[in-house]
Amino acid sequence: MATCKIWWVRRDLRLDDNAALARAASGADAMVPVFIGGDADEGAWPLGGAQRWWLARSLKSHAAKLAALGSRLVIVEGDAAKVLSDLAKKLGASEVVWSRRFDPAGLAAERRVEEALDRLGIAWSGQLTNHLFDPEEIATKEGRPYQVYTPFSRNCRARPAPGKPRATPTSLPPADGAPKGIAIDALDLEPKIKWAAGLQAMWTPGEDTARTRLGAFSSDALARYPVGRDEPASDGSSLLSPHLAFGEVGIRRVWHGAAASTNSPAESTDKFHAELLWREFATHVLYHFPKTDLAPLRPDFVRFPWRNDPEALKRWQQGRTGYPLVDAGMRQLWHTGWMHNRVRMVVASFLVKHLLLPWQDGARWFWDTLVDADLANNSLGWQWAAGCGADAAPYFRIFNPTAQAQKFDSDAAYIKRWVPELKGVPAKIALEPRSATLLPGFGGRTAAEEGYCLPMVDHAIARDRALAALASISKAKAGGG
Repeated sequence: MATCKIWWVRRDLRLDDNAALARAASGADAMVPVFIGGDADEGAWPLGGAQRWWLARSLKSHAAKLAALGSRLVIVEGDAAKVLSDLAKKLGASEVVWSRRFDPAGLAAERRVEEALDRLGIAWSGQLTNHLFDPEEIATKEGRPYQVYTPFSRNCRARPAPGKPRATPTSLPPADGAPKGIAIDALDLEPKIKWAAGLQAMWTPGEDTARTRLGAFSSDALARYPVGRDEPASDGSSLLSPHLAFGEVGIRRVWHGAAASTNSPAESTDKFHAELLWREFATHVLYHFPKTDLAPLRPDFVRFPWRNDPEALKRWQQGRTGYPLVDAGMRQLWHTGWMHNRVRMVVASFLVKHLLLPWQDGARWFWDTLVDADLANNSLGWQWAAGCGADAAPYFRIFNPTAQAQKFDSDAAYIKRWVPELKGVPAKIALEPRSATLLPGFGGRTAAEEGYCLPMVDHAIARDRALAALASISKAKAGGG
């Protein structure tokens, strides 16, 4: 009797080192890869605009790779539980297999699918394919989830090294009996307004690009990663984050690819591995504290006196704050769908501490504009900046955007690239244009006259206001209010 299995394709758009695909293909006469589009199973966080742009191209790349191995990607829309149970019943499938997600919406969708398949007596299996560790298996000595990165990472590193990645299959069972499905274009993922030219110029979604990028990073930029990762003007980042977000490259492949580099000192590989473990930590925190996508982990911050200022939020989003490093980062984000990590910290700090605007506003903007948007990373990062989450930077530590620019972009190369109003002035002035009344590069005109905005808030005043806001919740807590 012929055996049919279904591979529920999720954010694991690759053939290489994919445990879900390997299980679905093993012992099957027919294997049907199914991608379920739409927002039915995405909860409060449907894909943002930049992610939708990426997904449209990643799906096409993935479909082509499947077709080259004799398979076919079936695209459908709807509720995953209904789609998969109906299809499994129709095909007489013996098992449905998928890659596990650990965000609240992804977990909820899996539970509904499991229940629907159980009612039909059809086997199912969720595989760990996009993370190194199952969040349920990492715990403190007391059996509780971690809220601090360092002991979490020590726990991870004390475990056996991640297993070697599986090789890419050279053939797959045919998708016999599979329905036709709909075209990828029918998912309506493309932007209605043509704003994605910068994304198109910078990124090529897909598994092949991910592997190429990993190879290039491991053989070159990894060597100076501890320093390069903090220099926004350099190519010191791996740029693998969107490929990891969509599962176009396996985390084990990335871990071992860096470890196998012959051009990098051990400390560089160790630092990069530490950043991969931050990704694991973020997933761990969101899994165990699922409300932290929108609510602070520290309950006292529920009382924080955030401001409501739509105009200030808009200026931050558009990169018109008057702080060159902040504006450069926000413009890079809008143009490319990505921002250097050092600058992400600076712009996040500016929003929540200089402007006193809610971190949730920043998280939503990043979610819509980042091609590498990942709910766990996004939530942890913004709560870190706001001082209200796991292993967070204390709220009283307030980044000075000018000092950060002077330290990490001393020649203003990054700033001048993304803030063209400052392109013709000396670096010292570009780092802090308000330091001179008349700017030599502008022929005696001020930065404001030339088109660059003045700072929307004074750093010293903003710092005092932020500390006063922090003091107000500390007093409320002491008073039991």
